[in-house]
Amino acid sequence: MGSGPCVDNAPTRNRRTLVALLEITNLHVALEDGTEIVKGVDLAVDTNSKHAIMGPNGSGKSTLAYALMGHPAYEITEGDIVLDGVSLLDLEADARAQRGLFLAFQYPHAIPGVTVTSFLRSAINAKRKAANGGEDDPVPVKEFRTELLGAMEDLRVPRELAQRYLNDGFSGGEKKRVEILQMAMLKPRIAILDETDSGLDIDALRIVAEGVNQLVGPEMGALVITHYQRILNYVTPDHVHVFVGGRVVASGGAELAHQLEAEGYEAFIPAGVAGEAEGTA
Repeated sequence: MGSGPCVDNAPTRNRRTLVALLEITNLHVALEDGTEIVKGVDLAVDTNSKHAIMGPNGSGKSTLAYALMGHPAYEITEGDIVLDGVSLLDLEADARAQRGLFLAFQYPHAIPGVTVTSFLRSAINAKRKAANGGEDDPVPVKEFRTELLGAMEDLRVPRELAQRYLNDGFSGGEKKRVEILQMAMLKPRIAILDETDSGLDIDALRIVAEGVNQLVGPEMGALVITHYQRILNYVTPDHVHVFVGGRVVASGGAELAHQLEAEGYEAFIPAGVAGEAEGTA
């Protein structure tokens, strides 16, 4: 999610023949101290598809999510991230968001003093400005209000949350519903959900999952990062990838998630990898 307006001037030399909307190629990611966490990931995610990345704690799943979004604490040392034919490596997080990448956080931060409505309108206007060559193109108030109220109704987000400060005093379920509301309003091309099921009771989980299912379609794809199979009972993935030790070690269909639930990750952990990424998420 972008922090402010940024005109995208990605060089045309970075454009290439498109295979999938989001292409991750041989991606290596290190912490600021040089510790390598992600160790050569290849992944292709398109619209109208749901990919699940499942892995044990400490496997590097959240590091991958933050690196895709351009978090400055994570250095990409090798490989490439291509969205809609353009490399994202030289783009800041806000420019990546404006090109259509979205990250729903595992632990969304509160922003006291900024209402949900103000935050969403500012984010939408930043995207519109970037798409308009850096010239202001604010969304009409009536259009914004109509769309916001419609999305809140569809996603069963209580209307009173719109005038509350973003995530300030929100329950875990409210925070996650508002993350999905942001997805609905910002209309990303690829949404990354980092352990969105964390801390949710079953009712909140169902509502969040219904929102993801509603939004993924011809204009949007999703990468769902999770430790447990629970959310995948409601968001059926088209592809499941097992992530261990900073690598994708197996891929398959929805049946792979059920296998993991029944058998655990032990069978997928290569000798010498267990504990290798300990301390990462």
